[in-house]
Order: sequence, then structure tokens, then C-alpha cells
Amino acid sequence: MTTITPQNATEKVGRPGQGMTVALFITCINDVMFPRTGQAVTSLLERLGCTVEFPYEQTCCGQITTNTGYFDETVPMIRSYVDAFSDYDYVVAPSGSCVAAVRDQHTMIAEHIGDKGLERAAAQTSKRTYDLPEFLVDVLGVTDVGAYFPHSVTYHPSCHGRRLIHLGDRPYQLLRNVRGMTLVDLPAEEQCCGFGGTFSIKNPDVSAAMAADKARHVRETGAEYVVAGDNSCLLNIGGVLSRQNSGVKPIHLAEILANTEEDLSLIHISEPTRPY
Repeated sequence: MTTITPQNATEKVGRPGQGMTVALFITCINDVMFPRTGQAVTSLLERLGCTVEFPYEQTCCGQITTNTGYFDETVPMIRSYVDAFSDYDYVVAPSGSCVAAVRDQHTMIAEHIGDKGLERAAAQTSKRTYDLPEFLVDVLGVTDVGAYFPHSVTYHPSCHGRRLIHLGDRPYQLLRNVRGMTLVDLPAEEQCCGFGGTFSIKNPDVSAAMAADKARHVRETGAEYVVAGDNSCLLNIGGVLSRQNSGVKPIHLAEILANTEEDLSLIHISEPTRPY
């Protein structure tokens, strides 16, 4: 259990992103169901000095269709992604699963259809695409973003972030530097929450059992919030916790990091948008 207080936190974060232009890839589920997450990412990156742009051409990353076996139907989404983001050096998304899809699947699909040009273009945009914790820690070189969140939280490391893009301890580094917050270890944190996109549709009973286990472990921590880097996982976990009347609230990592002692508005206005 870790608690960071204002007294032992650094006074000034600085603007390490000064002069950088970042493209925001705000994925389908966030754009449609959790728009405050995208606002939080923008607020955070701008506070750190970045210029944030939103390419309107962007669409889905194609993860769902790819995972379901519809390779040919995914191709237009990959072309759209390349067209939207090819001019940017940095593309940042608040979703480890979608970043994993871009990196792991785009070139694979392009190779599958035999389009060498698309394969080369996808390879370029893929390597410039970052999940939020990667961009903060690896590119900007910060672990203390000046955040303040006076609550107890437990962190669920989503599968794609953990297993495919290998986030490692980056989210923990960021959370441990949040002022006023108590970070409680989650039992069996490595276990999947049971969502898995179409997995939960094809295997509903297994998915429900996995989600129940995850919710039980969250409740065992006694934390007020469960935090993750994927809203799809939080949608699954939060739904179970809500039906159990647990009182534990789901929150995206970006929404914690965006809050400061001067402005707590993002967290307060984001909660009603969550459909639990």
C-alpha cells in the first residue's frame, strides 16, 4: 500500500512536451461511451506542454473484426488509420488493447492481403503509436505529472497492456506519484477480467465467472476506486461491481492523472457518463 502526500511530492512538474505535436487516437468505446477519458488525456498532455490534435478521419482500430476472423473487412479501417496518422510522429491512445491491435495486427492484415504499400505504411504508423503510460514515461520521461486524487485505488493491469505491449510497471510509476492517493495492491492482478471483446460474447458463462472473480478481488482491497488503462475492462468490472452494490467506482488512469489540486472537475463530471 502506497500513499503520496502533498508534502513529499515535487512542487513543479514542468512542461516536458513543449514543442511536441501529438495526435489523439480516441478509440471507439471511449469516443462513444466515455468521452471524458479523451478530455482527460488532452488536458493532461496540454498541461505537460504538448499540442494535441484530433484527426477527424480516424475510425476503429479494427481489433474486433480482426479477432473475429474478418480480415478483409478490417482493411478499410487500417487504411483509414494510416491516412489519419501518417503525418504525426506521436499518436497517443488511452487504450492498451487498441494500441496492441495497431501494433500487432495492422501489418499482419496488410501482409495477408498482399498489399506491400499498405504493409510499409502500417509499419510506420504502428511504431509511432503509444499507449498513454508509454508516452508519458518513455517519451516525455515523466512519472510525476502533478496529479492529485485523495482516494484509495487499486489497479487492474489489462491483458493487452500487460501481455502484448508490455507496459510493465509504467502505470504503477505514474500512480505512485499521485498526491493524496492510496494505492492498494490487487490480489491476482494478472488474471483477466473476462471481457476480451468478442470472447465475452462467444463464452458468456466463462466470462461472467472471470468477471466475478475479478470483482471479488477488487472488493477485498477495500479501495474506493478500481483503475485501469482500458475502459472496456472497466465496463466489464464496473458492471459487476455495480450490480453487487459494492460502492467501488471504476475510473480510467487518464482521469486520475489529469486531476490536480487546483481542479478536480474532471473526475466529478466523468462519473455520471459511466453506464452502470
